[in-house]
Amino acid sequence: MISNTIDQEIKKAMLAKDAATLRGLRAIKAALLLARTEKGHAEEITEETETKILQKLIKQRRESADIYKQQNREDLALIEEEELEVIGQFLPKQLDREEVAAIIEDVIKQSGATTVKDMGKVMGLANAALAGKADGKLIAEIVKEKLA
Repeated sequence: MISNTIDQEIKKAMLAKDAATLRGLRAIKAALLLARTEKGHAEEITEETETKILQKLIKQRRESADIYKQQNREDLALIEEEELEVIGQFLPKQLDREEVAAIIEDVIKQSGATTVKDMGKVMGLANAALAGKADGKLIAEIVKEKLA
């Protein structure tokens, strides 16, 4: 479970006085605590849920960094990128574009999809097959290319 590792890493970052790492770790801990205390959730959350939470945090940081760069706020973009790097350490290894494309081709063959109209069906299967291993934006981009 990521939760146990986070607590240990927070202690290490505090002792090392590593502010950037500490910010990222605290963001993860806060998101996991929030998920654990949400209405309807059991006391413990699954590793799959933890991975989804981390992916959401990564996506938020990327979008924020992009916005800051567009507004020429490199100082704020740097903070987001530092946190992004820390959060990314707790995700499974991300597949590169070629590996994702190969998996999506298999999914398309299995589903029998032929046109862009089948994109919804393929996306559902592809997201399930690549959960935590690839960015949703990349998956959608490759599915669109393959079905076009």
